[in-house]
Amino acid sequence: MRTIIEPFRIKMTEPLKITSAKDRAAALEAAHHNVFLLDAEDCCIDLLTDSGTGAMSTEQWAAMMLGDESYAGSRSWKRFEASVAEITGMKHIFPTHQGRAAEGILAACVLKPGDIIPNNSHFDTTRANIEYCGAIALNLPCAEAFDTQAEAPFKGNMDIAGLRACIAEHGAGKIPFAMMTVTNNTGGGQPVSMANLRDVRAVLSEHKIPLIIDACRFAENAYFVREREPGYRDRELLDIAQEMFSLADGATMSCKKDGLANIGGFLVCRDDEWAERFRSLLILREGFPTYGGLAGRDLEAIAVGLKEALGYDYQVYRHATVEYMMTRLTAMGVPMVRPAGGHAIFLDVRQMLPDMDPLTYPGIGVVNALYLAGGVRAVELGSVMFGHFDSDGVEQPSPLELVRLAFPRRVYTQSHFDYLIEVIEQVWRERNRIPGHRITQQPKMLRHFTCHFEPI
Repeated sequence: MRTIIEPFRIKMTEPLKITSAKDRAAALEAAHHNVFLLDAEDCCIDLLTDSGTGAMSTEQWAAMMLGDESYAGSRSWKRFEASVAEITGMKHIFPTHQGRAAEGILAACVLKPGDIIPNNSHFDTTRANIEYCGAIALNLPCAEAFDTQAEAPFKGNMDIAGLRACIAEHGAGKIPFAMMTVTNNTGGGQPVSMANLRDVRAVLSEHKIPLIIDACRFAENAYFVREREPGYRDRELLDIAQEMFSLADGATMSCKKDGLANIGGFLVCRDDEWAERFRSLLILREGFPTYGGLAGRDLEAIAVGLKEALGYDYQVYRHATVEYMMTRLTAMGVPMVRPAGGHAIFLDVRQMLPDMDPLTYPGIGVVNALYLAGGVRAVELGSVMFGHFDSDGVEQPSPLELVRLAFPRRVYTQSHFDYLIEVIEQVWRERNRIPGHRITQQPKMLRHFTCHFEPI
């Protein structure tokens, strides 16, 4: 059949609050024009993030009833450990309450001021944890990543020449590890090829530099490898994922993405000495190493969810949704990052609003317009989130100005996406009315979460 259906049926519903345009305007003003500060109930379609916002399966809910809440060595830990070990092949496994906790432990235990951490592209908390330790988070995306309209199949790849140049300039001693984010969220949810991962591994091995995978969306990346990379078409997603992890020395993960859970993460590695450092700090920050800040029921949900995310039918359905949105919006002329990414639609705001100064944060204008038009909450991935201040204290914009509409897993149905298309179409038609914004209050780090804006 040509029609791809959801590989599940709905057993429980949750009401949505339908608000008026007047209600939304008042709510946005009360939130200082920052959608992070809105009440969730005031968001009809909430696409702020796909992290921890998915619907769990009957198998996951059943597994939660088996949760063993023993402090140390619980049965739930054993099932979690076995699931993570089967997929990653790593010797040392540490649960954490979410992915940024794993990043924080890795950074605190390994980094020192002045270190350089290359990545295809760091996401927000990864960069912040590195910079908090005084190190430098360096993005080395491939050239195609900057062309939002290029139909390259693996725009999440790392620039191999750039990686070699980084090592030559700074020396291997200044690079305690390198990272690869799969899929590349910052660049539009774009996948990393196995060939590129092997090339990165080879370059790092020449200089004895460890490779860490940011594995939040490892299953989606495995799906793209199967669909787009020669030689993988008949491989199981689990097999592809195992090959990906075999090229790495460690990984961080938020299980709120491809763990299909509402909370949780892990830090894994092969090195015994690193593991000892991680274990000590884990106990201090998260809890005993066999629960890591999670209840036994959460460990159970993740153990099941990691395997469900590697289900081929599930991935086909998920990506069909993204492709459906891409096809409909392309027909309207709406500019987006192409090809379709793994977990979201990324609107290309620089093409939507070409004459707007990036330091008036056009992405915030589009995000707020989506909310005002239809109660849709999205997120800016542009100069607010990824801009920076140079050595003279002058603010520099992000190379890309994107708005991400991230799709929670197994949550919304076809009519929700048709409604979303109507909202985006309205914003696109009325884009010349979108104002710029200025920041009136901001913290020094991760400002996008809590800063205040006002329209210009």
